[in-house]
Amino acid sequence: MYKVFGGKRSRTMRVLWALEEMELEYEHIAVSPRSDEVRALNPSGKIPAFMDGDDVLIDSLAIIQYLADKHGKLTFAAGTIARAQQDSFTQFVTDEMDGTLWTAARNSFVLPEERRVPEIKDTLKWEYDNSMKTLSKRLGDNEFLMGETLTVPDIVAAHCGMWAKNAGFRCEPENVIAYLDRMLGRPAYLRLTAK
Repeated sequence: MYKVFGGKRSRTMRVLWALEEMELEYEHIAVSPRSDEVRALNPSGKIPAFMDGDDVLIDSLAIIQYLADKHGKLTFAAGTIARAQQDSFTQFVTDEMDGTLWTAARNSFVLPEERRVPEIKDTLKWEYDNSMKTLSKRLGDNEFLMGETLTVPDIVAAHCGMWAKNAGFRCEPENVIAYLDRMLGRPAYLRLTAK
């Protein structure tokens, strides 16, 4: 059985959500970042950490894409144009959404206070707003980022959208708001949040 280490109020949520979407069995060990249990799996102490038997994976995106490839779900086949387009969305989400939100978090509470640059948050909110305009154009009227097929970047984008809302970042494009609402209303997500 797969084991997932990390609390839900982190990027661990993405891995748990993907597992629920794929209807795979797993054990969730809700531990804090930098705990001894996590450091035994990831020297940086960051979560999530993931075990498949004795093998350990770190980084939420790497874990989700591994599971998607292994089980043939939430992904297009490697070496196809569709997969390259999917990977393009994945890069957009990690660069434009996740990267912006993580920089804001680091400058809000992660870094030692003397290392924080609180003034950067206004710029990051501006940058995120521009990213949402781009996402709106790329998404169009599609149900999911890749059209009618739920894929890895959808899980990450929806998690980032939820994170952004909780952090006070705006999202104004109506099609993006509707997309995020659809994602957060998915049965797999609702099952996970009920656990």
